[in-house]
Amino acid sequence: MKHILISAILSLAVGVGHAQSVSVVSKIDTMTILIGQQTRMTVDVTARKGAKVVFPHFKRTQYIVPGVEVLDDTKADTSDVDGMMRVSKTFTLTSFDEHLYAIPGLKVKVDGKSYASNQLALKVITCDVDTLHPEHFYPPKDVQDNPFLWAEWSPLFWMGIVLMLLVLGFGYLVLRLKQNKPIVTRIRVVKKIPAHQRALSEIDRLKAEHFETADEQKQYYTLLTDTLRKYIRERFGFNAMEMTSSEILEQLQSVGDDTKIDELRELFNTADLVKFAKYSSLLNEKDMNLVNAINFIDQTKRDEAPTEEKIVPKLTEDEAKTRQNRITIKTLLWTVAVVAVGMLGYIVYHVYLLLE
Repeated sequence: MKHILISAILSLAVGVGHAQSVSVVSKIDTMTILIGQQTRMTVDVTARKGAKVVFPHFKRTQYIVPGVEVLDDTKADTSDVDGMMRVSKTFTLTSFDEHLYAIPGLKVKVDGKSYASNQLALKVITCDVDTLHPEHFYPPKDVQDNPFLWAEWSPLFWMGIVLMLLVLGFGYLVLRLKQNKPIVTRIRVVKKIPAHQRALSEIDRLKAEHFETADEQKQYYTLLTDTLRKYIRERFGFNAMEMTSSEILEQLQSVGDDTKIDELRELFNTADLVKFAKYSSLLNEKDMNLVNAINFIDQTKRDEAPTEEKIVPKLTEDEAKTRQNRITIKTLLWTVAVVAVGMLGYIVYHVYLLLE
């Protein structure tokens, strides 16, 4: 008997300790609501970790007590608190009858054992009604249609008219812009080569070619003298291309340049004989004349370096006017576009406010 009594006491102590380790607490957001309002009731279960917790299940609009409906419930939320497990579940309640309700403790099963939470109270009140003056009590009113006020809509109407005119003006300006074709001016960069370099390059090209027959010799001396004439025109400033050989020599003497004048005279005389008297020069004579031309250019050249010159085309009066018209039209297009977009945004925003 003594051993049986000790075992029973130990079993009771273990059961009491296990029971004390489970806590079920209910709380409500507010204890007073108006008819039709909602409140939330939360049930917190504290138990050992890993315990199986089962909450009561309510269907939608099911009464938890007569007069108090359960509209919804949330999923159970689990968290750790001081080495224990806390499981919380929230129920949404409402009522449509004025009364003070006692909500009994909810029964929750933990590891198959049932535990009840604490009781709660919910007071449902209604709006005061003046029963002494029933004529002042009005039924619910239907949805009213607000009257149309022209004063509210007239600014937006006239702004819409102005916006349409701006759109038409924008289209007209686009057509004008297409009619005024763009004036394209290209800046050309011209490399200016000194006269002596250009002449020596031409003479080098003549040296590389072979002129043996009478017609070829005539062509050779024509090219050689033309190269010298162009050089003299650019170097000394008189039009040697339109002058005879003797006139060129006299002009060179008059400007005070006697450099290699005798060799140049011999070159021009030989060229005239070949071109007009069908004279056939010897090979060494042709080479000597070529050397004389090179020496004349070297001794009379100026020390100049190649330069680059930008040539900007000049616009005619009509082209300048067309370009200015395009600039003006583009400016107007951007202005009209910005104003139109701003007005459209203003109209849409205020129409939305009026329709709300």
